[in-house]
Amino acid sequence: MSDFFPLFLKQVQSPTLGFLIGGIIVASLGSQLKIPDSIYKFITFFLLLKVGLSGGIAIRKSNLAELLLPALAAVLLGILIVLIAQYTLARCSGIRFVDAVATGGLFGAVSGSTLAAVLPQLDTAGIKYEAWSAALYPFMDIPALVTAIVVASIYVGRKADGTSEDVDIWAIVKDSLQSSAVTALLLGVALGILTKPEPVYESFFSPLFRGFLSILMIIMGMEAAQRMNELRKVAQWFAIYALIAPILHGFLAFGFGLVIHQLTGFSIGGCVVLAVIAASSSDISGPPTLRAGIPSANPSAYIGASTAIGTPVAIAICIPLFIGIAQSMLAT
Repeated sequence: MSDFFPLFLKQVQSPTLGFLIGGIIVASLGSQLKIPDSIYKFITFFLLLKVGLSGGIAIRKSNLAELLLPALAAVLLGILIVLIAQYTLARCSGIRFVDAVATGGLFGAVSGSTLAAVLPQLDTAGIKYEAWSAALYPFMDIPALVTAIVVASIYVGRKADGTSEDVDIWAIVKDSLQSSAVTALLLGVALGILTKPEPVYESFFSPLFRGFLSILMIIMGMEAAQRMNELRKVAQWFAIYALIAPILHGFLAFGFGLVIHQLTGFSIGGCVVLAVIAASSSDISGPPTLRAGIPSANPSAYIGASTAIGTPVAIAICIPLFIGIAQSMLAT
């Protein structure tokens, strides 16, 4: 816990949350700043294509035979985390359904910085893990984001229709999967797997990604400023969720990992990696995907919960917690 508050302050100063807060402040002061819609659409397409490419490249370079069961577990966890938010956070008084589902999508998606933090700590602790275990992240990340978009779309479709029995759920699912956000994401995955885009990825997509993401955060902050009243009475629910969810998701994933360990010999270190990516919440792939896929959700709700609270909990509490559990298991 002594590490939590320094990490909290660091996250508040991070580009993702910092530029979001900057957009909120600018809009609150009555600025006439406008970002043309064409620029926003290009930035969103760029970001989602890059996220998909990185996931596809990671999948192509991994050992698919050994990856099969852990990847299946990661897919199920990504979907399950969204459903947990749907039946917990969304049931809290005053919480808008789309905000809860978007928050679940962001917590189901994976933080690259949290993943990068756990691997050297496993090395320091002398806990072995599969070299390909880092490639599990797109199997959890993409299903979580797509599930959140589909669930939100079904809800909005039912709400607009007024009756649940007449809603064509499969048509809504199809429309969600064919939406520009999901299409760009899946296109990137396919190109990453089927082609070798590393030269253009390293020279074009990777260097520009964080800069474009910062601009998107300003846009989302300006939108969030117009909707701050929605959060004033319910912010405590998002804070409570962000404190509890990473630990709950981590234990759920660690349990999945132990089952696979018994079936296939998946390492205890691999179980820790799976637990930590489940405990993490996205600050890179999630915001642009959810902004495009669930435009009615309030960015200040799901980004604030994830970046300000969820990430410090995952790094300061969940990583040492699951490494400690792994050490105690290996010692027996």
